[in-house]
Amino acid sequence: MHTTEQLQQILDTAIQNLKFPDHPKQLYDPITYIINLGGKRVRPLLVLMATELFGGDANHSVHAAMAIEVFHNFTLVHDDIMDNAPLRRGQATVHEKWSTNVAILSGDVMMVEANKNLAKVNPIFLKNVLDTFNATAQGVCEGQQLDMEFEGRDDVSIDEYINMIRLKTAVLLGGALKLGAIIAGASEKDANLIYQFGENIGIAFQLQDDILDVYADPEKFGKQVGGDIIANKKTFLLLKAFELAEGETRASLDTWTAYKEFNAQEKVEMVRQVYDTLDIQEIAKESMNYYRNKALAVFSQINVSDERKANLLTLTEQLMAREY
Repeated sequence: MHTTEQLQQILDTAIQNLKFPDHPKQLYDPITYIINLGGKRVRPLLVLMATELFGGDANHSVHAAMAIEVFHNFTLVHDDIMDNAPLRRGQATVHEKWSTNVAILSGDVMMVEANKNLAKVNPIFLKNVLDTFNATAQGVCEGQQLDMEFEGRDDVSIDEYINMIRLKTAVLLGGALKLGAIIAGASEKDANLIYQFGENIGIAFQLQDDILDVYADPEKFGKQVGGDIIANKKTFLLLKAFELAEGETRASLDTWTAYKEFNAQEKVEMVRQVYDTLDIQEIAKESMNYYRNKALAVFSQINVSDERKANLLTLTEQLMAREY
């Protein structure tokens, strides 16, 4: 069994060895660019870890891990166009650096490149791998669509929100783990359990992100603190606040979310005051811990030794240990 550091080394080598055609240059350069912007590479790492969890060799699932990494970056390229985002991981987004049309086409061909990597998987597992990958990819698109639809609605429920983040974020973690399990020859039962583990951790991770966006230490948070509040993003915190707020608190929330012109810092402070009055941070943490505990309960049902489980549990703890 490899250590996490060794698995990361296998990943880094595989990413460096990804080869794309030379021409047309403008189509393929953006792929190399976005993939080399770094990021934590958690998703492809999960593929390798799941393979080793079930007694397989991570080298056998490297192609599936690359498919997940290329696909994930493809979704980022297209999401950034939809969000009009100028920066990704501190650098210019693909559509800013090249153009929107280049970013659309480049993203399209990344989906093709992801499939080319999948096609290198051991043929015995290929149908199962393709079914899992396709279901995952479709879920991510559905989640993004729901996220966009929510922007124009003022009746989004917490349940709808949880389902949206499940699709947009969490199914990719579950799918990555399931791919690794399939390639290790895990039973259908175990492959489904590891999928559920990933999905629940993914929901917990996104809820934590919602909390951090409001309450993180700006020094430690990679993004602008309060960005969700400034943009009126329908996060768990805002939806819960609308559900609970009454009287003056409700009036303040309505006023600040309705303003077209405002001082960003003042808006963040005032909405945060509403959250504090309603104890929203604690309620969000309770929900986050619910999904985290659900994930761990599922994980405990997987029939492999604690020794094999240790790496994945440590990574999960690291993911969930970001500071407020």
